[in-house]
Amino acid sequence: MKTSDIDILMVPGWSGSGPDHWQTRWEQKLSTARTVHQADWISPERAVWTAAAATAAREATRPVVVVAHSLGVVTVTHAARELADLGVIGAFLVAPADVDNAEDWPVTQGETFAKDSGGFHPIPGGRLPFASVVAGSRNDPYCTYARAQQLAGQWGASFTDAGEAGHINVDSGHGPWPEGLMRFAGFLKTL
Repeated sequence: MKTSDIDILMVPGWSGSGPDHWQTRWEQKLSTARTVHQADWISPERAVWTAAAATAAREATRPVVVVAHSLGVVTVTHAARELADLGVIGAFLVAPADVDNAEDWPVTQGETFAKDSGGFHPIPGGRLPFASVVAGSRNDPYCTYARAQQLAGQWGASFTDAGEAGHINVDSGHGPWPEGLMRFAGFLKTL
């Protein structure tokens, strides 16, 4: 499958994806991509975030592939059944945020995220109703490598080792993230 055959929904995580983040850059590069915007990036509510993802999928005109990062990954797993019903055929899930162990997260933009914040805990563990791949980092401060592998297994997702890539965001040196774009292109070929 080619990017011109699908609508790509970028689902950022907690605190959003700024102008230098790879999701923003990919959206600018891929003509069929758009970001799912949230009203509040710092104090998220699961119902609001999943509803925004569902609305974006509902507005799509082609089959949908989701590209989620961090808390966006957890959002997609909570909304998975509804998203599948709305035409989502695949999900590229990058650096999942382990909300079940949020007490281990670093402070982000002066904020902390409690385990029970916004209703995201517990992370759904069932098989996702669409093809998926999880990219996990060996030194992600928001999710251990072993936990990312475990989540991928529970979701029935393929797993790809992103190496020592931190949280795969601007802070870890991943602006454009060309390796990720190549992996995404490979994933699309499987759909």
